[in-house]
Amino acid sequence: MTIAPLAAHATDRPAPAFRGRIGRDARSGHYAVPGRYRLHLSTACPDGLRIAVTHSLLGLDTVCPVTHLPAVPDCPEGGHSALRPLYEASAHRYRGPAVGPVLSDDWSGRIVSTHTPDIMRDLARRFSTGGTSLHPCGAESEIEAVERMCREGIEEAAQRAGSAGEDAVVCDTALTTLLDTLGALDRWLTGRTFLIRDEVTAADVELWAALVQLDTVHRNHLDAAAVQRIADHPTLWAYARRLAAHPAFGGHLDLDGIERRHHARCRGLEAAGAAVRILDWAAHRTR
Repeated sequence: MTIAPLAAHATDRPAPAFRGRIGRDARSGHYAVPGRYRLHLSTACPDGLRIAVTHSLLGLDTVCPVTHLPAVPDCPEGGHSALRPLYEASAHRYRGPAVGPVLSDDWSGRIVSTHTPDIMRDLARRFSTGGTSLHPCGAESEIEAVERMCREGIEEAAQRAGSAGEDAVVCDTALTTLLDTLGALDRWLTGRTFLIRDEVTAADVELWAALVQLDTVHRNHLDAAAVQRIADHPTLWAYARRLAAHPAFGGHLDLDGIERRHHARCRGLEAAGAAVRILDWAAHRTR
């Protein structure tokens, strides 16, 4: 699968505070040991949702336990007070927000990584039990292309398209980018069950989480006509429905938490698109 270059622009996504990796053996410092590491995440957060789905697909409940964080952070700067001790133990006089998701080392009481793509890859590569292969051999470039397409062509484009007070030309250009991306994905998925292989991969986790965010958060700041055009990709949204019915995907949907987190963080104006629901996620996740 190919991705067309997208125009470079600034992003408000913060740089990860910690970016350690899980290695192959003891020489790497952090190496794969069942029960040594712990995830701290909220599934109301799109990155937390991605990690939770990955964790479930790999069947790592006992190998790498999960501590669930509240949907709405309880610190003024957007962090979680429960994570503050980990951050302070990991960096001398740390003053930034204690945000999730976090992969921590229970042996040392310190943070390994706050970088979601690295965490997902290390879970898949270092703790896989030989069942689901989320990063099959030869698929890495395709997965990276999908990650970029979701980040720039869906999430960031939707954010810019619905930005209150933004220049109309910027909003229209962003909406065009979003619709072009959705159209390309809709055509690509025709006759396919999954995105890049005949079984679920990390690319499906990325796209599904981006579609959840698009329908539950971003559409609230778009006009009704734009949301109708977004919804007019039947193959893509049928794909999203199928994955929502999978326990590893739909089982982590915290729709109430997503709504509360959005309203707590958002400073934008609600638009007519808020009344145009694309999928009934609650109904599809219980089937």
